[in-house]
Amino acid sequence: MRWTVHLEGGPRRVNHAAVCVGEYIFSFGGYCTGDDYRFSESIDVHVLNIQTLRWTLLPQRRDENGTILKYPEVPFQRYGHTAVAHKDKIYIWGGRNDESLCNVLYCFDPKTLSWSRPPVIGAIPGARDGHSACVIDNCMYIFGGFVEEINEFSCDVHALNFNTMEWRYIQTFGVAPSFRDFHTAEHIHGRMYIFGGRGDKHSPYHSQEEIYCPEIVYLDLKTKVWHRPSTTGKVPVGRRSHSMCKHIYIHMCHTHHERLNFSCINLPTVIYNNLIYVFGGYNGLLDQHFNDLYTFDPKANCWNLVKPHGKPPTPRRRQVGIVKNQRLFLFGGTSPYPHATAQEQQAFLIDNNDTNVLDFEPSLKTLSILAVVEHRIDTTWLPRELRLEIKAMTQPNSISRPINHAG
Repeated sequence: MRWTVHLEGGPRRVNHAAVCVGEYIFSFGGYCTGDDYRFSESIDVHVLNIQTLRWTLLPQRRDENGTILKYPEVPFQRYGHTAVAHKDKIYIWGGRNDESLCNVLYCFDPKTLSWSRPPVIGAIPGARDGHSACVIDNCMYIFGGFVEEINEFSCDVHALNFNTMEWRYIQTFGVAPSFRDFHTAEHIHGRMYIFGGRGDKHSPYHSQEEIYCPEIVYLDLKTKVWHRPSTTGKVPVGRRSHSMCKHIYIHMCHTHHERLNFSCINLPTVIYNNLIYVFGGYNGLLDQHFNDLYTFDPKANCWNLVKPHGKPPTPRRRQVGIVKNQRLFLFGGTSPYPHATAQEQQAFLIDNNDTNVLDFEPSLKTLSILAVVEHRIDTTWLPRELRLEIKAMTQPNSISRPINHAG
C-alpha cells in the first residue's frame, strides 16, 4: 500500500461531492474561500480521467437559444450536498449556498452531460446540508445533516426508491446515532455504517457546544434496528468532514493470488473480507486536522491504524475520497497553513487543489516508475507509453475547458 501520486493544479474545491462512473470521476460543486455563493449560479462539474489523471471543467449547459441554463433547470452552485451513482446516472441531493438550501432531486447523465429533474412523490426530506447518502439495492438512503428550516441537527433516515421515485421516512428501532452533520456513511453486508460527524451537547439544537462521537454505528436494513458493535483495536478520534470508503480484499482460492478491488465481485472461487477505510477530518474541540488512515473490519469489529508507504496528503477536512479498482483518489479539502503557529492555524487555512492517489497494491511497473522519478533517471530511452505514464503521474494539472459538444 503506497501513496503514489500527488499533483497540484486540480479544482480548488471544499465540501464538494463526487462519484466515479466508468473511467471518470465527476465532481460537483463545492466552494473556494473568497468566492461569492449568494446567488443561484449553475453548479460546476469537474471530471477526472483516472487513467491520464487530467481534470476537465465541463461547459455550462445551454438551451436551444444558446442561453446558459440557470436554477431551477440545473442545480445552483452548492456545498454540503451528496452525489450517488445508480445504474448509468448520477443523482445530486441537498446542499446549500450562502443564502438557501435545496431539497430538489437532480439527475446528471454522464453520457449526454445533461441535467434533469426527475419527478418524485412521497415524503420529501427537509432541505439540509452535511448529511450522508449511500445506495443500497435500488434505494438511496439519507441520514442526518443540519436542517436549517428548523435550525436543528438531524438523526433521521429517509429513502428514495429509484424504481418508483418515491421518498419515504424510515422508521428505525433501537437507539439511533446522535444528531449530527458532516459524518460519513458506507454500506456492507446489508448494513449502513455511520461514523463521525459533529453534534451538539444540546442536540438537536445548535448551541456551538460541539461534540464529536468516536463510535461506529450501523443500521440493519432488514430489521431497521440500530446497533453499536463493541469494537477493539485503535479507535480513531471523533472527527467530522473526513472521508470513508470500503474496499474488498480478495483471495483467489485456486491460484492463491491476493488482490484488492473496490467493486462487488461474485465469483465462486473468491473469499472476501470487506474493510471500511477512514481518512483525515477535523476535531473542533482539539482544533486538529488529520491525515491518518484507519481500517475497520465489520466482521471482527476491529479498528486498525495503517501507515502506507510514500508521502501522505497534508492534514485536511472537507475533501473527497473515491475508490476505483485498486486505487483511492483523494482531492480538495481544507488544510491548516503549514507555517502558521498552533494559535494561527484556524485563521490561516488553505483550500487545496491537489489530487492524491493511494495504490492498495502497486504493480511492479508502478514501483519502477516511482523509482525512476525519485532517482531522476533519464527517461528518454523508455517507450513512449511509459514516458506518458510518468508525465501523468508527475506533471501538475492544468484544467482544460473543452468545446461544448453536447449542445
